[in-house]
Amino acid sequence: MRRVVMFTALFSVLISIHTMAQTSTAGAASHGAIAAAEPLKKGYAPVNGLQLYYEIYGNGEPLVLLHGGLGAIEMFGTNLQVLARSRQVIAVDLQGHGRTADIDRPLNVAFMADDIAGLLKHLGIQQADIMGYSLGGGVALQTAIRHPELVKKLVVVSTAIKRNAFYPDILKQQEQMGPQAAEFLKQTPMYEMYARLAPKPEDWTKFITKISDAMKVDFDLSADMKALKTPVLLIAADADLFPPAHIVEVFGLLGGGQRDGGWDGSGQLPSQLAILPGLTHYNIFMSPGLYTTALAFLDKSK
Repeated sequence: MRRVVMFTALFSVLISIHTMAQTSTAGAASHGAIAAAEPLKKGYAPVNGLQLYYEIYGNGEPLVLLHGGLGAIEMFGTNLQVLARSRQVIAVDLQGHGRTADIDRPLNVAFMADDIAGLLKHLGIQQADIMGYSLGGGVALQTAIRHPELVKKLVVVSTAIKRNAFYPDILKQQEQMGPQAAEFLKQTPMYEMYARLAPKPEDWTKFITKISDAMKVDFDLSADMKALKTPVLLIAADADLFPPAHIVEVFGLLGGGQRDGGWDGSGQLPSQLAILPGLTHYNIFMSPGLYTTALAFLDKSK
């Protein structure tokens, strides 16, 4: 099996988690009723030797929601409830993240995609839309590649499909990461969340070591994207971890940008592209515009 792993730079995630913590506090004050909502169901699904934690919110067509690296379900804050107003949102803590304990296997998006397939079968869901941010976007893509029969539509947010698409300074940060970062990172909100949620908080150093190893692995999904039949909404920030040209290139692999859409829209593709202005990789997952854009794509019948 080809080892395909996608992680953003660890220090980048540190910034986003810190921002998330601040925004969640502010959001709770301004969205009281929404922020206080409890899941309709929560539990652990036994899949692939893993006890995969999930929460279900709302009713409607199923939508699997996948967080970024070193995040958890809490990463989406009150926006999860925005999605749950019209969807059955199945939010997941991926391997080693949040409440899902790590197991003896690499942190690999292909393995994690198999976990999502196993979760859907566990829940008796024949097909679902999947929305993922960063690492979660990589897992969403791999789920469609490896289990296309289970995926209706994809929303892939701030996710590069090849490692060399990242800016050089981001690649340098990834190369410099290692287990020595674990002690320093204990002083961060990121560790506070891990210590609060993880079934085995003592595995922190082991977890950081696995992440450090994972972010150094090369990957290129260009051929897989070209063969993908699932409709995809690609979303990136205009100041993301990679240049906008990369996501435009990915859209081209899906057949986009080849012709005029036509006055009647007959030239449009099932897949779509959105570059959101004034955002970065570190705040796009908190932007209300992200979720309205995603829902417009998911709810489109054609």
